Amino acid sequence: MKRIVIAGATGLIGKQLVVALAGQEGVETHILVRRKPERAPTGVIVHEAASPDWPKLVAAIRPDVAISCLGTTMRVAGSKAAFRAVDLDLVTDFGNAAKGAGARHMIAVSSVGASAKASNFYLQTKGEAEAAMTRMGFDRVDFLRPGLLTGGERPESRPGESIAIMLAPLTDMLMVGSLGRYRSIPAQVVAQAIATLALAGGKGEHIHENDAIRALAG
Repeated sequence: MKRIVIAGATGLIGKQLVVALAGQEGVETHILVRRKPERAPTGVIVHEAASPDWPKLVAAIRPDVAISCLGTTMRVAGSKAAFRAVDLDLVTDFGNAAKGAGARHMIAVSSVGASAKASNFYLQTKGEAEAAMTRMGFDRVDFLRPGLLTGGERPESRPGESIAIMLAPLTDMLMVGSLGRYRSIPAQVVAQAIATLALAGGKGEHIHENDAIRALAG
C-alpha cells in the first residue's frame, strides 16, 4: 500500500487531485486541511488541524509520497510576508516534515518561470521553494510548472484572472515555440498529471511544463 499525503487539497488543483487518487488501487490517500471539507471521496482520510500541527500529523502518517498543492495570491495574502508564509514557509515545512517521516518522493505545484533568481517576487518565491525542496534529499522530486490555470471552482473571486481566462483561447494561439510553456492549461489536467507521477518510480529532479504535463495526464 502506497501512502500519499496532500497539502493544499481544498484548492483548485488539490480538490481534483484527491478525486483522481481516490479510486486508485493500492493507494491510501491522506489530506491535511485547516477546515474539514463539506465532502471528501470515499476512502480519503481527512486530517483537520491548524497548519503548525501538520508536521505531527505527517509524522504519524509516514507517507511514501508527499504532494504540495499549496499556494495563495498576493491579493488574498495581503502582503509579501503573508504570501511567503504560505508559498515558501508552509511548503518547506511540509516538505521537511514529509522527509523526516520517511517520504522518498516529493511532488509540488510551482509556476512557469519559477526561479530563485527571478526579479518577479512571485516567481522568485516559487523558485526558492523549489530550491529548498531539492535540498531536502528526496529520492525523487517533481515540480509542475503550469501556466494560467483554467476550469474548476476557485475558492475566491479573482477578476483579473477571470479576464485572462476569457482571453486564453486567443492568447494561447500567439504563444508558439518556446512561448508554448506559458499557454493556459486546465487544472484538471495538472491534477491528473500529479496523480500519474504519484504512482511513478525512479529518482532525480524532474521539471514538468505545459507539454510534459499534458503528456503525463494522457
